[in-house]
Amino acid sequence: MSKKHPGFKTVQSSIAKKEGVSKQAAGAILASSTRNASASAKKANPNLKKVK
Repeated sequence: MSKKHPGFKTVQSSIAKKEGVSKQAAGAILASSTRNASASAKKANPNLKKVK
């Protein structure tokens, strides 16, 4: 049973709160980690392939 992804905006705001950075910087952190996601992660969540 897989957990549903909470959404990129939600993850972005949680990174911003956790790291104490702006939303724009949190978006950059999220995008970077998304680009480096494993093949199995991309298979589980095809939306990861959309991030450029």
